[in-house]
Amino acid sequence: MIQKVSTSSIPSSAYIHIPFCRRRCFYCDFPVSVVGERLRGETSGTISQYVNVLCQEIAITPALAQPLITIFFGGGTPSLLSTEQLQRILEALDNRFGVSAGAEISMEIDPGTFDLVHLQGYRSAGVNRISLGVQAFQEDLLQACGRSHSVSDIFAAVDLIRQVRIPEFSIDLISGLPHQTLDRWQESLEKAVASAPTHISIYDLTIEPGTAFGRYYKAGDQPLPTDETTVKMYRMAQKILTGAGYNHYEISNYAQPGHQCRHNRVYWENRPYYGFGMGAASYVEGKRFTRPRKTKEYYQWVQDGGVIDCEVTSPDEVLLETLMLGLRLAEGVSLAVLAEQFGEEKVEKIHECLQPYFDKGWVEVVQQRLRLTDPEGFLFSNVVLAKLFKELGE
Repeated sequence: MIQKVSTSSIPSSAYIHIPFCRRRCFYCDFPVSVVGERLRGETSGTISQYVNVLCQEIAITPALAQPLITIFFGGGTPSLLSTEQLQRILEALDNRFGVSAGAEISMEIDPGTFDLVHLQGYRSAGVNRISLGVQAFQEDLLQACGRSHSVSDIFAAVDLIRQVRIPEFSIDLISGLPHQTLDRWQESLEKAVASAPTHISIYDLTIEPGTAFGRYYKAGDQPLPTDETTVKMYRMAQKILTGAGYNHYEISNYAQPGHQCRHNRVYWENRPYYGFGMGAASYVEGKRFTRPRKTKEYYQWVQDGGVIDCEVTSPDEVLLETLMLGLRLAEGVSLAVLAEQFGEEKVEKIHECLQPYFDKGWVEVVQQRLRLTDPEGFLFSNVVLAKLFKELGE
């Protein structure tokens, strides 16, 4: 008897990591390779070699008979790829898995790394969603965090995106930067709204060990904003962006109605996905696996057959992941689905664990969905999740 595999357990999304950057930002701990200010895909043998290995990894990955409905090129700086390199990767994905006609194909791009011809080429290749790494609208703040673009580059990039008519356009901003004040944060928010993207992502700066910022600063030290100020920044973003018509659909993300990021929802709904490239993570057949973070080791791993050697995620781990990811969404998680997957006893234990936070107004149940309140529950999400991990992980 042949056992059928549920289509819900088969990946229909793929993340592609493009690790190249002109320089490493001071806050970045992602696996990246610095290629300098002048090189890009057309002129860099390093990038060409990487694309070769990446396509090889795609070709040797088992296809589980479901076409891709979302593809996300992240980095790094994917806009350092040539149009031909992007097309080659998309063709490799299509040949191996198939790509649905209406697939969302997202690409992270940085201001100052592309021109009209490149953007038109990306659009022709199939890219229909752009995530523009703005981070701040003040020249000195961009320099303070090691960005390679200027404010004028931002406005030039927005103009090019409008010319090419990319259907989905997101702007990324960072709060909590060194020397960032509430007034300057408000200015960035207002300029982002004025640029009229369909989506805005707001990320709070995290000081990671091993980064330049990790050497320069300790969390809470000046010139970093105080915790009180970053909380005010979060509330300000929620007020300004929802007031401008953006739905606060996830802790860090806002979208105009009908313009949520379909690919990122795959992560938050704890659905399976392929990952390709140096340091990329995947979640396939119950296994979470991260590829080697260094170029040489990644190339060797692909050459050795790209074997994913890890344990299947346990049911208790799946429950914690489902809560950790699903509670990031405004609609939260379905209690009925939790009960069906993990049992009524687990749901009762979740309720018992979270009772103090119901009382505080951080957690609520609406239409049989458990969710964090906005903005208070979102602000204290780490506290709520820490309690869940402690109680359910025992």
